Amino acid sequence: MLDLTERDEATLNGAFGEGAALAMRIVIATAHVMKARSLVDISSAHIDGCLYHGAVSLDFVERFVASGARVAVPTTLNVGSLDLIHPELFRGKADTARAAKRLMDAHLELGCEASFTCAPYQLEHRPRRGEQIAWAESNAIVFANSVLGARTSRYGDFLDLAAAITGRVPYAGLHVTENRAARLVLEAPRFADSSRRDACFAALGFILGQTAGATIAAITGLPSDTTEDELKCLGAAAASSGAVALFHAVGITPEAATLDAALQGGKPERTVAVSEADLLAVHRQWNQARPDSALAAISLGTPHFSVDEFHKLAALFDAYTGPLRCDFYVNTSRFVLWQIEKEGLAQRLSARGVQIVVDTCTYITPIMKQINGLVMTNSGKWAHYAPSNIGVSVAFGSMSECVRSAFEGRVCIDEAAG
Repeated sequence: MLDLTERDEATLNGAFGEGAALAMRIVIATAHVMKARSLVDISSAHIDGCLYHGAVSLDFVERFVASGARVAVPTTLNVGSLDLIHPELFRGKADTARAAKRLMDAHLELGCEASFTCAPYQLEHRPRRGEQIAWAESNAIVFANSVLGARTSRYGDFLDLAAAITGRVPYAGLHVTENRAARLVLEAPRFADSSRRDACFAALGFILGQTAGATIAAITGLPSDTTEDELKCLGAAAASSGAVALFHAVGITPEAATLDAALQGGKPERTVAVSEADLLAVHRQWNQARPDSALAAISLGTPHFSVDEFHKLAALFDAYTGPLRCDFYVNTSRFVLWQIEKEGLAQRLSARGVQIVVDTCTYITPIMKQINGLVMTNSGKWAHYAPSNIGVSVAFGSMSECVRSAFEGRVCIDEAAG
């Protein structure tokens, strides 16, 4: 039996408008499926549904707009299907662009923030440990739960917007403390080569997703200086290859000061040791390059590039002279772009041939000028989805290998990692 508050009942009965009533019906139906006994307030939401997938995407949001509904909590938006700052980059059909822009605008009419990023955790305000939130977008979900210690279940299109409008979600799943205990232990290998650490974290994340599925894992053995960007990389790959919404990095993430804390005093159902050879196998699986294969493009920033990653990229560029030998794309958010523009970093990279893309991502939107040939990335998520999404062949390497390859015009990776 689901226990509703007086306000929940009033919302359901139309006291706050037709749109809010519809949203509450969706939330309640979900609560019944999840066998929740009550709903809980959320402090923020992140909406994945502003990516245009066809008329149904727009029809759903337009119904709320027509009803006069507004989001009840601070709500950020995931990527759309257009770079609204650089609309000239879109290489698709004009009618698709119009519908995609309308969908993005419609969410703004509901009171959402024009963030258009898959990495809302890089924005100025982000949830704290223990905060109840409703986030969609797989990498954002796993980052919020794992790295920030906030609490969200996996919310997808339509349900995410319903949660934002009502400010309520089922008190079930990862909102509940006992459901956040690790049941699997994943032992990470030593990451010996610091120049390839980003590639190693991506591969480990892919293995985590394949191994864990939806089971919560505690990862042991990660370097003590592991960064948020590396955890971002790991989580995004894990959420792509499996249904991972939360992992615990022992000694690093908020709920895993110790392995026992991550397990909440329980015993693991199994322990899996990952070897360097396992990471190498993933690198080879993602790598469709042959020796000295020609490059069509480089694509970085899936999930969106951070300010720190831009600084690393600029330092790598400083080691080379001469022109790039292929197109070079970096996906990021408006918020990060504004920061690096203030530093003059965006202008420096642009002068070297880097195309910065915001509001969207190159693996879901037709932006790249050339996709015949290999596109190289250091992102496990991009490598996993791009071949089926946009029909490209992928080469995979670290950020440093991507930069070197761009200046040489061919895939350059450590032979041992190939």
